Amino acid sequence: MTQVLEEKITPRQARWAITLFFFVSGFGYATWASRIPVIQQQLHLSEAELGGVLFALPAGLMLTLPVTGRLLQRFSSRQVMLVGAILYNLALALLGFVGHTWQLVAVLFCFGSSRNLLNISMNAQSVGVQARYDTSIIATFHGVWSVAGFAAAAVGTLLIGQRVPTGIHFVTVAAVLTGVALYNYRHSLVLPPAPEAKRSGFSWPDKALLKFGLIAFASMACEGTMYDWSAIYFQKAVLVPKETATLGFTIYMVAMTAGRFSGDPLANRFGVKPLLHYSGLLMLTGLLLAALLPVPLAAGLGFALVGLGVSCVIPMVFGMAGRSAALSSGSAIAAVSTVGYVGFLLVPPVVGFIAESAGLRWSFGLMAVLGALVVWLVRRLPEH
Repeated sequence: MTQVLEEKITPRQARWAITLFFFVSGFGYATWASRIPVIQQQLHLSEAELGGVLFALPAGLMLTLPVTGRLLQRFSSRQVMLVGAILYNLALALLGFVGHTWQLVAVLFCFGSSRNLLNISMNAQSVGVQARYDTSIIATFHGVWSVAGFAAAAVGTLLIGQRVPTGIHFVTVAAVLTGVALYNYRHSLVLPPAPEAKRSGFSWPDKALLKFGLIAFASMACEGTMYDWSAIYFQKAVLVPKETATLGFTIYMVAMTAGRFSGDPLANRFGVKPLLHYSGLLMLTGLLLAALLPVPLAAGLGFALVGLGVSCVIPMVFGMAGRSAALSSGSAIAAVSTVGYVGFLLVPPVVGFIAESAGLRWSFGLMAVLGALVVWLVRRLPEH
């Protein structure tokens, strides 16, 4: 029965459907990020308090990892993906109505948990779609995630300027994204449940993959910092009006999106290692520029450099790790991505504590170390 259903779904239909699930994920997350300064102000949170609150999201994600693994062993990834999308959008809607810090913590925990369900299952679906094509298409999914984030940032900037309440903003977005998920579910792949793993828990890279994991950690930590703190940095360090505070986030997203869609041609022409090397330099330069010259033009240019820097790191690192001789392609990528997501989710809250004690400019300046780490590690990678 499963085989019959899957044969009715063409590769093009499946590719389009999973593309839109990536759009749902990216648009929902960036919608939340666009309103962080507003919610911080409404709840009267300091940078340190906000940093502590933001820990709820990675806590929800990390604690749900074993649950997601078990669900994928019992159900098809398409079923987990749909449930994850619905819960994800429900949590997003609720975020628009939090009135107390404890409520924000609770809903962020659920937001992180549901995001984990959605992202792991839709990536499993993307691997299934990739298997139906002779040429590489999987990077496009991540590019669309970035497009969605840029679009959500632009919408957020517009609605904040029009003084649309956060609750109305979040509920409307959640309703539309839920409709998109429900409609496209029918064209997702009817993949069988994953076989049971010999061991449970996190999948960490071995020594051969450790460099890839640390590069992913640095890049995704930088990404998470930009998502959670770029708007606040523009408002409090660059001193732009709060109505245009998301401009920095929008600049970053535009640059990252452009970089992701140009990554494959650049890698084919210059090679993966040089591309990763210059990616690290762009991250380092961009963060230092924004920290040392907190004026709109310089900070905006710095954020654009950071966006270009992080754009190609993860797809290229996953491609290199996938050729590991010690593990299968899927296992190697899973091991590297586990470390990467730790950086994406845990480093941004730490930025809040640094900002509280030393200031936002110092916190962003210290994050430039992430770019230097990428450069240092890439020089030690074997030639491919």
